[in-house]
Amino acid sequence: MILRDTLDALAAVIFPAPCRLCGVTLVNSSLIPICEECIAQIQPIKDPKCVSCGLPFVSAVSAQAAEPKCQSCQLGRYKFERARSFGVYNDALGGAIVLLKYEAVTRLAGWFASRLERIVRDEYADCEFDAAVPVPLYPARQRERGYNQAEVIAKPLARALHLKLGSFLLVRTKPRPAQRLLTHRQRWLTVRGAYETRKGSKVDKLRILLVDDVFTTGATLDSCSRALMKAGASSVCAVTVARVVPGLADQEPNRSPDASNVT
Repeated sequence: MILRDTLDALAAVIFPAPCRLCGVTLVNSSLIPICEECIAQIQPIKDPKCVSCGLPFVSAVSAQAAEPKCQSCQLGRYKFERARSFGVYNDALGGAIVLLKYEAVTRLAGWFASRLERIVRDEYADCEFDAAVPVPLYPARQRERGYNQAEVIAKPLARALHLKLGSFLLVRTKPRPAQRLLTHRQRWLTVRGAYETRKGSKVDKLRILLVDDVFTTGATLDSCSRALMKAGASSVCAVTVARVVPGLADQEPNRSPDASNVT
């Protein structure tokens, strides 16, 4: 994988290619097919943010508490202990995720994983984890796509953090509805009970780092966390590449007609 990515970067120098997001010719060697200008448009999530789910606060008023929490976390909506994300979902970061998710630009997984490694080391410095568990796809969807984008991100992340990769622990038992766009309520209803731990898997007392690409409503992460906790996991924290932030533009994740997970 590393050798192939290096050769791809070398080829990009010898045979200049366009940025896969904006089309400008790439002039510098890179392991990812995205120009520096597009990368600069990615907005890493910073404080102030919800101490529980990591939602950045659009209004400064919301962040004035000693340990600020968003409304969802005040209501105890999520089963996971904490969640953190690398960046705000916008055209640049969303476009990069689409390249990985639907166009098989899998070398982006390592780039995402390196950003998530920093997030985990900084935001979860007080936590210990036993396994990194990617959010699974419905089996038919994974066969159709050929891979699970959450898993290809979780693999290098687990390796960097010296964790076991728990791809086998969770399974999705219900397919996503055919609708391309879902309301907030529909997102929650479609994943309720849609995830289970695999029969025979040992989850008891494990400290889980749940990995996915986009946190939209938190419905998928919540459903996965409930399944893991029901099976005996001692804790579940989550990390995603992007976070949809209500109140900001360009917040509906770009999805192809075969979109599967509703995070």
